[in-house]
Amino acid sequence: MSYQLKLDIFEGPLDLLLHLIREQKMEIHDISVSEISRQYLDYLGLMTDLNLEVAGEYLVMAAELTRLKSKMLLPSHGENEDGEDGTDPRAELTRRLMEYQRYKSAAGDLRQLEHERQQLFSRGSEILVEEGEEEVIVDATVFDLFSAFKEVLNQRTFKEDYEVKITTLSVSAHISRVLDILNEHESVTFESLFDESQSKQEVIVTFLALLELMRMSLIRVQQGSQFETIRVYPTADQETQKEALKDYVESEVEPELNPETLLKPETL
Repeated sequence: MSYQLKLDIFEGPLDLLLHLIREQKMEIHDISVSEISRQYLDYLGLMTDLNLEVAGEYLVMAAELTRLKSKMLLPSHGENEDGEDGTDPRAELTRRLMEYQRYKSAAGDLRQLEHERQQLFSRGSEILVEEGEEEVIVDATVFDLFSAFKEVLNQRTFKEDYEVKITTLSVSAHISRVLDILNEHESVTFESLFDESQSKQEVIVTFLALLELMRMSLIRVQQGSQFETIRVYPTADQETQKEALKDYVESEVEPELNPETLLKPETL
């Protein structure tokens, strides 16, 4: 029985495409459809391998990218069979990405204005001046976490163990372990949470626990700038954590995780 995890913290497929474009340092006006399609499908494959439910809109975008990839391989001779002129097949996707990027940028500007407004003090208010420049940090997206997770898997080598062991893994137990670490250190790097993981399956379940903690708003993940080191912080006191974990265990019928139902050794 595999563990089905449904999260509401995922952004849409356009967010994933923008993330991949920035990661590959591409220009929106000159996207390598072949490369972006490959990486996009890799992400969907990773979500599927982790038994995460993938929304239909991601699959629709996958089909659209596949169609664009096919059209890019065909020579352009005036109007095509659909009656379209010989314009760049990527034009519509580029327009959607640019429009969505403007929307995201406007939302970021509003958050910045809110932050600046919080720095203003009315007459008579007590002003605390801190020395030194404030370090600028940004919230990491779930796709930043996936990129960091893939890097963790790529950097680690797991020994092949041919001894048959009956082992079960629990997401709730790993949630408790992550919270214990955060309560002891206040914040840790994303990579350090996997230091004690001895197998690929333990790495995977720890990552699932982090996604659940994000969904429950018990942690926040931030980084100095995109693609830099991600740090994980607790966002609630220990009493709130215990109540949230209790509710999670009671509301979720969580099957024990048998490593053989997660990922095969050659996966990823």
